[in-house]
Amino acid sequence: MHVRRSVFPSAPVAAPAFGQRIEQARATANSIDLVVDLGQRIGSPTWFRGLLTCTALCYAAWSLAPGLEPLAGSAPAPYPDAEFEEARALAIAPLAFGGDTGRRMAPTDAVEPLADTPERPILNLRATLGRGDGIAAALTRAGVGAAEADAAAGLIGGVVAVTDIRPGTMMDVTLGRRPDRSVARPLDRLAFRARFDLRLEIVRANGQLLLVQTPIAIDATPLRIQGRVGDSLYRSARAAGVPARAVESYIRALSGQISVPSGLGSDDRFDIIIEHRRAATGETETGQLLYAGLLRASGRDLRMMSWTAEGQTQWFEAAGVGRQVGGGQRSPVNGRLTSGFGPRMHPVLRYWRFHRGLDIGAAMGSPIVATNDGVVSRAGWAGGYGNQVRLDHGSGLGTSYSHMSRIAVASGTRVRSGQVIGYVGSTGMSTGPHLHYEMYRNGQVVDPRSVRFSSRSQLSGGDLAAFRERLRVLLTTPLGAARAESASGTAVRTAP
Repeated sequence: MHVRRSVFPSAPVAAPAFGQRIEQARATANSIDLVVDLGQRIGSPTWFRGLLTCTALCYAAWSLAPGLEPLAGSAPAPYPDAEFEEARALAIAPLAFGGDTGRRMAPTDAVEPLADTPERPILNLRATLGRGDGIAAALTRAGVGAAEADAAAGLIGGVVAVTDIRPGTMMDVTLGRRPDRSVARPLDRLAFRARFDLRLEIVRANGQLLLVQTPIAIDATPLRIQGRVGDSLYRSARAAGVPARAVESYIRALSGQISVPSGLGSDDRFDIIIEHRRAATGETETGQLLYAGLLRASGRDLRMMSWTAEGQTQWFEAAGVGRQVGGGQRSPVNGRLTSGFGPRMHPVLRYWRFHRGLDIGAAMGSPIVATNDGVVSRAGWAGGYGNQVRLDHGSGLGTSYSHMSRIAVASGTRVRSGQVIGYVGSTGMSTGPHLHYEMYRNGQVVDPRSVRFSSRSQLSGGDLAAFRERLRVLLTTPLGAARAESASGTAVRTAP
């Protein structure tokens, strides 16, 4: 009996669907981890494969990285004088800084010069004095010959320094007829405003250059402007004609006495006096703020004037009292507090001892500044304190700065707040670079963090009398008043 066996299995096996084949392919690919976490399964084949891959990538990055050698370069050679003047004339620059315009390209070989052409008898043009420029250079660019440009510059330099002439000054130049085209035109006339109160003119007479000075009458009466504060002090003052810079100075002066703008009322009136000069030719020039007044609808009026006392300019009230400065104290050095005021274990002597100041750790050589205005009462070696500077601030207050590497002031010198008086060191009984800062009140040490400096300047004697006289003159200046303080005239000077 023959039995036919089927070649097929008894239980049919279902073929994977299309989506299942994709999932199986993904699982096979994911079994090979290309990004191995070297912090797990250390020592396994997978870990060694990841280490090899990381090493190969690092080597590839190192081998393909550019070198660190500096690239050799060369600085361009400076222009010769002729090329520099040509480049300067063609450069883009404001006219006020000496930029020239209107330069034309030089003719090419295709241009044929005309044998006989009429020439203008004179040329009227305008030259600009640039920043850092010279009179001779400006005239040479305008077409004046070098010899006559130097002669004109010598005449002008004998009257006014070139540095006193503002950049951007316009000079009216007149060039005369020349005998032939191979020479520069002669300078017939040069006129410009050398200063606000002086006009200079160079003219040719009998073949020589003459300098004519024309002083201009100047009214130097200060300008006084008053007005209502309204909704905005700044906008009201600007609308009244006060320059923006003067308004800013006025607000800063008021902020030392009251809170601006919350301390202002809409019915308050500002009273501003600024430097003002008016020339007889009609030009005007304004300067610094001289007086800052505030007429308050309710409360005490403010009257302050700018005054220089002991080499420092500040605002003083009408009674000769300066604004209050302080409310705190600056840090003597830029560092970190390493030891405070009070008992501590001494780092050198190794026993408990009262610490008389503050230790501020800082880098060696860091600048040490005065925490307030004062006079140097001592500057030198002070035993365990090393190099020390002591300051007397008045009113029984004093400070000392110790362990300095170098002292920058001498005994008896007056110093200002923030002025450098020495540099951080480790001299004396010290374990490292730092500043030991102490403060005294009536000879007794106090915690510097408990003291707040507050100083107010006070005029007295002759300074107070001069201050009050100047204030009286300013306050008697009426609105719109004018007074000529310079007389006009002429003076003639001949070139050598």
